[in-house]
Amino acid sequence: MEVTITPLSEVEQQASIALSNDELQPHFVEAYERFRPKAEVRGFRKGKVPLDLIRKMYGEAIEHDALDGIADETFRRTMEEHKVRPLGQPAMVDMDFKRGSHFKFTIKYEIRPDITLKPTSGITIDRPVHVVADEELQTELLQIQRSNAEKKPADRVTNTEAVVTADVQEVDETGTPLIGKKSSNMTFQLYDESLSEEIRQALAGAERGGTYRASLQRQDGEQTRTMHIAMNVTDIQQLEIPAIDEALATKVTGGRVTNPDEFKESVRKDIARFWAEQSESHVRNALADEVVRMHEFPVPESLIEKFLDSFIEDIKSRSKGKSLPPRFDEKAFRQEQRANAIWQARWMLIKEQIAEREKLDVNDAEIEQAAEADAGRIGLAKDKLLAYYKSSGSVRERIISDKIMALLRERATITDRPVEAHAPHVHSV
Repeated sequence: MEVTITPLSEVEQQASIALSNDELQPHFVEAYERFRPKAEVRGFRKGKVPLDLIRKMYGEAIEHDALDGIADETFRRTMEEHKVRPLGQPAMVDMDFKRGSHFKFTIKYEIRPDITLKPTSGITIDRPVHVVADEELQTELLQIQRSNAEKKPADRVTNTEAVVTADVQEVDETGTPLIGKKSSNMTFQLYDESLSEEIRQALAGAERGGTYRASLQRQDGEQTRTMHIAMNVTDIQQLEIPAIDEALATKVTGGRVTNPDEFKESVRKDIARFWAEQSESHVRNALADEVVRMHEFPVPESLIEKFLDSFIEDIKSRSKGKSLPPRFDEKAFRQEQRANAIWQARWMLIKEQIAEREKLDVNDAEIEQAAEADAGRIGLAKDKLLAYYKSSGSVRERIISDKIMALLRERATITDRPVEAHAPHVHSV
């Protein structure tokens, strides 16, 4: 067998392989044997036709049908012998078969780029640190109270703790309705800070059945235009905000906390935990960004497509029916996300190199520790989760990633940076 491996680029090669007739014969004999049970020849029972007769009657067709399998098997064995790990789906680019003489073929494939790791000891990043203020706590508590408030029908809006439903008609400056610009049963939470102040003011004191107008500034490309709307109120619900007492604490926490003061403290801890997670995420992303920025190399197209496919699958998994949403432009999405996919692929390849250089591995004790830590959060028995984790490549990859991050942290200079922000809505209701 003759093998010639030719580099085409930093991430692409092709292997040209030539098999002699003698090397082909064992493969063809196996193909004849596989065909024998199906052969029907007069004078012989099915499955008992001699191989020589099968070769004479069907040999040429059988051999041609076997070529793809022979090429696949030979290519795989060749790659193993040359310690090459092809990426993606190799492609046959040339095939030459002369019966009784030779079989030559060429397969093109992608490979991992040769990456020279640079020192990571000089990385400097900041870590956002946020101290929960009393105002944030009060805002979060009010969100919880609103989520658990009783809604009561009202004829009139008495305060901003109200939800107004209206049919909204866009009109021109004179008040004439614009055709095709009507939306029914739109809901406005007057307490929502993201609600336009013009709408909030227009609906302050609104009555059921009344019509109220507002003018809004809307960005249309590079132009700003004024949009006039008329809101015909069809329903008003006033919220009865519950007190932060034992009943509310018990309801929200499922009985874990009943004391109002302890409940407030648990909410404060939830907010602090959220910001701690945000800080950790920022550090990890900043470290990864710096490492990727330090390493420029071409990325195999098959890896880029692999990550784009994973983005698509993630959208499907979060959509009803596990399919892409209606009118979803997959081509445009893939183009928009291409830079992200390249970054993800580059980071993955760098991590592989770091793990190899640092001789990072995962042992059973670490897998068991991960299963124990995740069991309660996921709601599965540790033993069942452990059985899955031991066979899961993604779990091992996660543990390796954590080890890589720990190494990068040790070698980086991380400076705390205080940040101010409004409290996010983080409590589970």
